[in-house]
Amino acid sequence: MLAERRQQRILSALRSGGPASVTDLSEQLGGVSPATVRRDLVRLEEGPLTRIHGGAVEEGDQPFAEVTEVRVPEKDAMAAHAAAMIADGQSALLDVGTTRPAPPVRPGHGGRAGPHRLARRLHGRRLTAITGNLVVHEDVAGDGSIDRVPLGGMARRENRSLIGFLTEDTPRRLHADWLFLGTSAVRPGGQVPDTTVAEVPVERAMIKASDKVVLPADRARFPGTDRVRVWGPEDLGVVVTDAPVYAATRARPEEAGVDVVLAGEVQA
Repeated sequence: MLAERRQQRILSALRSGGPASVTDLSEQLGGVSPATVRRDLVRLEEGPLTRIHGGAVEEGDQPFAEVTEVRVPEKDAMAAHAAAMIADGQSALLDVGTTRPAPPVRPGHGGRAGPHRLARRLHGRRLTAITGNLVVHEDVAGDGSIDRVPLGGMARRENRSLIGFLTEDTPRRLHADWLFLGTSAVRPGGQVPDTTVAEVPVERAMIKASDKVVLPADRARFPGTDRVRVWGPEDLGVVVTDAPVYAATRARPEEAGVDVVLAGEVQA
């Protein structure tokens, strides 16, 4: 079994059953050796897990309801700019987004340009929305002009999203004109990391399935230090932000041909 698949199954086991011992996880993985499980736990400890004596417990993602109303005007400005990029008849992949909070920042500087706010800007448009974000899926459900393509996978109730190998596999069978990704940080060199290890394979699959990648990232993301590298500047097409970006952080993406724009520079 591949390491990423094992680690996804470990996360699934912890989400459904709570804290688990190395022995229990070894048995649930079909007899994988305890030493291999321990190595997987060390790897996952970089992101969503906390090690406990003899096993592990998953750190809870910040619930959707706790982060969805943070910095609403800034999110709306970035969402309006992002929505204006999509032409009628095109398709757009929308990431989970708001479910992953930013690292600790100054008071008043948290939150992302939530994909559900972007979805609200798409009402009445003739296009296709592809997403593993259950809030986005529900938001456009009643709009007959929007074709919906939900990604498969296991539902995470707290943050209203889908995850797992089915979620990862679906983008490989699809094509999207646009991908709108969220992140918890942007490093000074322009690399985009994340904290949620289990979502990394899904994000990489979505990048490969899309013609152009847009990263809405508010000022709280610059500069960032999260550990798990997801993609680099060469994978991005546009960075949309709500404030001037540090020169050191902006230089590398621009050298790679990425457009870095303020949401207020173009009116939607």
